[in-house]
Amino acid sequence: MKWKILIVVVLIIGAAVGYKFYTDKVVEETTKTYETEKVVRMDLTKTVSATGTVQPRDSVEVSGKVTARIKEILVEENDHVTEGQVVAILDGKDFEAKLDQANFTLTNARQKLERTDRLYKIGAKSLQELQDAQYEYDRAKSAVELAEDDVNQTVITAPMDGVVVGEPKTPGTMAVQGSTNPTVIMRIADLSEKLVKAKVDETDIGSVKVGERATFTVDAYPDKTFRAEVTKISQTDTTNSWDTSSSTSSNSSSSNAVIYYYVTFSAPDDENLLLPAMTARLDIIVGQVNNALCVPIDALKTDAKGSYVERITKDAQGKDIAEKVYITVGLYGEEFVEVTGGNLNPGDDVSTTYEVAKKTSTQGGGMGGMRRPPF
Repeated sequence: MKWKILIVVVLIIGAAVGYKFYTDKVVEETTKTYETEKVVRMDLTKTVSATGTVQPRDSVEVSGKVTARIKEILVEENDHVTEGQVVAILDGKDFEAKLDQANFTLTNARQKLERTDRLYKIGAKSLQELQDAQYEYDRAKSAVELAEDDVNQTVITAPMDGVVVGEPKTPGTMAVQGSTNPTVIMRIADLSEKLVKAKVDETDIGSVKVGERATFTVDAYPDKTFRAEVTKISQTDTTNSWDTSSSTSSNSSSSNAVIYYYVTFSAPDDENLLLPAMTARLDIIVGQVNNALCVPIDALKTDAKGSYVERITKDAQGKDIAEKVYITVGLYGEEFVEVTGGNLNPGDDVSTTYEVAKKTSTQGGGMGGMRRPPF
């Protein structure tokens, strides 16, 4: 009888020890949760962003070729002018006086030349005296021509068709001529066509080609999109940093500044909304594919074999199964990338995020939710 009781006690103790061992063991369950997006067909566009300034196609600064005070301004800001139209007159009194003096000198030189010529023909004057008289006459004639030109230069005409942009100088202002810092009397610009001159980063300039299209906006019309086309790409950067002979460019190239290149765009403006100096924010279309097979860039992964995505399917129990599918890619957009090769079809689900190793553990202390120990 005692040995039966002993056997029962041993079984109870064994069951208790087994149960304790089981409840103290950590049970890990790993689950994988996938967020997916569809493989789609779409028109894919790749763009390069840049910022530029609206400019007139042609413009000119009107300055005087002589130094004099402005007597009259015959146009106002925003006036349309044509080539050759008189737009300003300078005070020409001093130049007219010089012309009168030059004409008087020329008259005397002509009379002297004629007299010397007659006397030379009868032997009363030498050849040298005749040549000297001819020289004085020629010099006086050149002086008249210069004085006449100075008088003519007091009448300022428009060098091109266009619009007066900005306020012209006011009468009474001294208009100084010169090649380095002349007084700008007014500016005339051809506003029938507009340009946008933009800076493009060196990392993007290789993608930009003449003839490529672009769109842009300006702050004045934030809801309106304007069209543009690349017409010129500068062959040097904006600071000529490659030219080590220049101290300025040398200092620039030694710094870590970003290198930019100027790109010029033609910008139709039939409504005449764009004004010079407006800031244009451009998206240059450097690549476009219609009806391309695309996957989200977030779904694209790489390993030693190349680029791939994880296609998500369901098993018989409805659980997610991830299948690695290797692909070749083409054009990159902002959010999607073109698939040019690989076993993918429109509508396939591909993983964009991956969550792994959610651990749940059950330890001793409470029976709720516990598995029954293995007796």
